[in-house]
Amino acid sequence: MLYNAPRGTRDILPDETRLWQYVEDKFRSVCDRFAYEEIRIPTFEHTEVFLRSVGETTDVVQKEMYTFDDKSGRSLTLRPEGTAGVARSFIEQGMSSNPYPVRLYYLLNLFRYERVGKGRYREFNQFGVEAFGSGEPDMDAEVIALADLFFAELGLKRRLHINSIGCPECRGEYQKLLYEYYLPHAAELCPDCQQRLERNPLRLIDCKVESCRAISRSAPRLLDYLDEDCRAHFDRVLEFLRSLGIEYTIDKDIVRGLDYYTKTVFEFVSENVGTQGTICGGGRYDTLIETMGGEEVPGVGFALGVERLLMELEAQGCLPELAQYPDLFIALQTEAAGAAAAGLALELRRRGLRVVSEVCGRSLRAQLKQADRSAARWVLVLGGNELETGTAELRQMESGERLTVNWCDAAAVWQEIKENKDAN
Repeated sequence: MLYNAPRGTRDILPDETRLWQYVEDKFRSVCDRFAYEEIRIPTFEHTEVFLRSVGETTDVVQKEMYTFDDKSGRSLTLRPEGTAGVARSFIEQGMSSNPYPVRLYYLLNLFRYERVGKGRYREFNQFGVEAFGSGEPDMDAEVIALADLFFAELGLKRRLHINSIGCPECRGEYQKLLYEYYLPHAAELCPDCQQRLERNPLRLIDCKVESCRAISRSAPRLLDYLDEDCRAHFDRVLEFLRSLGIEYTIDKDIVRGLDYYTKTVFEFVSENVGTQGTICGGGRYDTLIETMGGEEVPGVGFALGVERLLMELEAQGCLPELAQYPDLFIALQTEAAGAAAAGLALELRRRGLRVVSEVCGRSLRAQLKQADRSAARWVLVLGGNELETGTAELRQMESGERLTVNWCDAAAVWQEIKENKDAN
């Protein structure tokens, strides 16, 4: 029987894995410079973690979560996003006793049952950061600056879109206005938005159905109804961004898709013609920790999809050539040379070289063809004569240069190869 990967999942093969490692290393490096530390959380949580944080009226909870009962009848859910699990860990592990702000970052695989498409999978990956303990505007600006520096170091063309959705108090008054605006259009809304109208009218602004988008164009926008404190917070965030030299566009349509957001919300959008779209999203969530049973601790963060990021980097020509070639291929003329080759290979690997040693029992001719296909920089052939004399010919594949070396002296072989490698 032939097995296939489940729909919405995929294998990431070595050539692509190197690109994943490249962006992962970049992300870790930028987070480290901002003094963020990595956190790793469980793949699944108690379902209530997401019901209380993400929001029962969101599409994520209503349609997309992988939820199941374990053998004890407890409801568990594969994590559909990262913030809720990190917030749960913050509370459970007593991180509120740490000096504020608590700066965390993560690299996670996530799960959502949604329509599969280009760059959209049911198992997908995200990078994200969360900063707990500061409600000040400069904390918002720091998180945005971290994302902006990460994209800059990747060479990605992007622009920041930013909005404020205020606090629960000013949002409550706005939701009434929004309900009154949409009510006469209820019959024209898509089925999902007809439910959102009664449960959470703010979600109507975010609908992608064209008929709903047409109605929403004339709807009141929350940014115009902020109270004095929320307006002052937003103005200070913009002031910090200007002082950091980060260009932005105020986008009143950004509301984000999860219920825990408050005040600042933002997205980084591709400026590449033909691939324009959101590549990162985030914002502030000052009530999340309290909602989940913790103390009143403000927070702010962002997340970005790795699959979408890699597609965008490829479209913009920002991905480097990352092929990895062996420094040395050790070929065997005789079976008896196998043990000597294995010992030499191990010692050179200990010294930091990338070494391939023949293990398939191929002819010498086939081995040399394989060395050529692998683009090995050097080839060393061991056989009966080499075992007797202790010397062998070290061949540079590109130039054809040949050196006679004492193969028993791994340090000498390493030195010859390393000098050539450093010179190139």
